Amino acid sequence: MGVEKGSRGRWGQADAGLKRAADVAIAEVLRVKEGERVLIVTNPAPDVHAVSLALYDAALDALARPVLVVQPERSQLDFADESVVAAIASQPDVFISMSQEKLGKDRRAVADPIVDAQGASYDSVFHYLLHGKKALRAFWSPHVTREMFERTVPIDYATLQRECARLSRILDDAIGIDISAKGGTRLTVALRGRRAMSDDGSFSAPGAGGNLPAGEVFISPEIGASSGVIVYDASMTVHDGDIVVSEPISVDVRGGFVAEIRGGVEAERLRETIALGEERARELEREGLLPGGLGEIYRRNARNLGELGIGLNPRAGITGNMLEDEKARGTCHVAIGSNYDNDAPALIHLDGLIRSPTITVFMEGGRRVAIMKDGALAL
Repeated sequence: MGVEKGSRGRWGQADAGLKRAADVAIAEVLRVKEGERVLIVTNPAPDVHAVSLALYDAALDALARPVLVVQPERSQLDFADESVVAAIASQPDVFISMSQEKLGKDRRAVADPIVDAQGASYDSVFHYLLHGKKALRAFWSPHVTREMFERTVPIDYATLQRECARLSRILDDAIGIDISAKGGTRLTVALRGRRAMSDDGSFSAPGAGGNLPAGEVFISPEIGASSGVIVYDASMTVHDGDIVVSEPISVDVRGGFVAEIRGGVEAERLRETIALGEERARELEREGLLPGGLGEIYRRNARNLGELGIGLNPRAGITGNMLEDEKARGTCHVAIGSNYDNDAPALIHLDGLIRSPTITVFMEGGRRVAIMKDGALAL
């Protein structure tokens, strides 16, 4: 027997703006169908909890079977509660992480990674079910605010998806990218053997997932091959949250890894965060939570160049909240730490934003394609 629209169990607390955004997320982005199991994991923090309740109601309106799980807040370096991991392992059709900070790591899979049929290794059951087994679809919104969700989720997804597809095709053919900016960035990112990924708001097929707000194309740099200087001049993720950068952070990259960090107080916070990621990797190996030898791999990759992303959401701005900032049109971000090809595991993934970049892609044979000029998309 189906669930009647408007049946008992609704929270009914969302105003019109939040209800509209939640309806778009459930009906348009995820395309939730009648009878599907929808797992929503959140925290007691007011904004993420309010958005989660609105999503729960929107799932009921779609005649789905939502379940809401609330755990204490988790950081990049924390483990998720075992009951949350077990709920994900039950393989819902749809999973939503609506977290004040992070979902938390999977203690068991970090200690004993899950290997799929193709031999790829995953340090969380969520990533295995999403990317490996493709048994669910999902979105995740760390640090989201109610105002952000209402403003940036109801957008023209058809246009966004066309732009993401065009940009992805260009990056797929590239062997590298040159990035420059008036703030001082001069970086060459190597891309041989890599393929682009899109956070385009199309999460309706098993194995599809990304952030809401959506709106970026991103790619994992070739390991050990990028070089130059990154000057983060907008915002940065550190271990205790996201920060607006008041004094630019200058990062030297050599052989694909962070070699030196210069700047003021914010640069010191970045150094501290990387050091925490390195030391925690050693601790986990000593505690037996990482197999022998993996501690050194995780430690090394705390300095890895893990991602290049290009923002495309027309309603996103630079607010000091990286979930939104990295989607802001006219920006790019370069992350330090783990990557999305699952061949550079680390305990941290630190996004940093660059304002108004000029981005040029180069192909085998020397052909060059400008895709952004001083922040203006050139597709």
